Amino acid sequence: MRNPRNFAKPLAIGAPQPLIDVPVRPSRMIHFFDPSNPRMAVKVPDLVGKLDVLLANLEDAIEADNKIAAREGLIKIARDTNFGDAQFWVRINSLDSPWVLDDLIQIVTQVGDKIDVVMVPKVEGPWDIHYVDQLLAQLEAKAGVTRPILVHAILETALGVANVEEIVSASPRMQGISLGPADLAASRRMKTTRVGGGHPSYVVRVDPNPDDADAPRPAAQQDLWHYTLARMVDACSATGALAYYGPFGDIGDPLGCEDQFRNAFLLGCVGAWSLHPNQIEIARRVFSPPPDEVLWAKRVIEEMGDGTGTVMIEGKMQDDATVKQCKVMVNYARMIARRDAEYAEAYQFTAADLAAD
Repeated sequence: MRNPRNFAKPLAIGAPQPLIDVPVRPSRMIHFFDPSNPRMAVKVPDLVGKLDVLLANLEDAIEADNKIAAREGLIKIARDTNFGDAQFWVRINSLDSPWVLDDLIQIVTQVGDKIDVVMVPKVEGPWDIHYVDQLLAQLEAKAGVTRPILVHAILETALGVANVEEIVSASPRMQGISLGPADLAASRRMKTTRVGGGHPSYVVRVDPNPDDADAPRPAAQQDLWHYTLARMVDACSATGALAYYGPFGDIGDPLGCEDQFRNAFLLGCVGAWSLHPNQIEIARRVFSPPPDEVLWAKRVIEEMGDGTGTVMIEGKMQDDATVKQCKVMVNYARMIARRDAEYAEAYQFTAADLAAD
């Protein structure tokens, strides 16, 4: 048990004061890149203006012989780049790896002021977060970092799913959680080799026709990840953290990617990973509320006045519950509009609207 009164106290002398509320910023796409790849590194300044989150990957997809080069490339990029309104994240190596301690020590002490979030893979319980939390505080104090670096966990083991509520409430640093379907599938002994998305054999089929046993029986493909994603969203929402879909591995299936991202958006996720440039615009579009729904929500809020009672708008009853839904939509749209001029125009926000809380 951790004393909740201590959540607002730094875990090391000289470390920055922990944040009580998670800063909510647009993070529709978390775009992964290999910082050891010179061709990717030179594209970073251009990507910064197009992305909500740029993430330097040190873990999976980085060969063992390239781990140090990736870490050094990240540090150089962080020093040389003005990220502006974009966030800069890093996915460190797993906590059981021989690289992770040097990842944290070198990154925080050399460019800790440039790092918004540390993404931690294969988190299995609150003990993993407690370890990272304490170490980050010590390193922040050592390096003189003035704002706390937040922590993002990847949910990719069965034990992690079982402990998701404890994980997300383990530290005030917890920014959010992403679904990690590939490792989670292996951990659960699931019989799929896909990275995210559905499976053609995971279906629900209509009942037999009692009058014609040979009649076709249509089937609909189901979502392997619905339970896990919904539970993750609930855990995050209950603690003020943010939920993310994670990767969709079939780069050649943009429609399937869009459908999966939209399901996650409707459930309550605020973004997803983009593994390829063609997924950036998909995530931007899907995780930005549709303009027609935002305009409808603004109308409901205006006509409901103080939010009590009921009104009928185009034959649809609106009450205090629907106003709450509409405020979620409008507040999120306003946050997107402050960063994305195209959506500010589509949502018909004025300068005064965007200045409002």
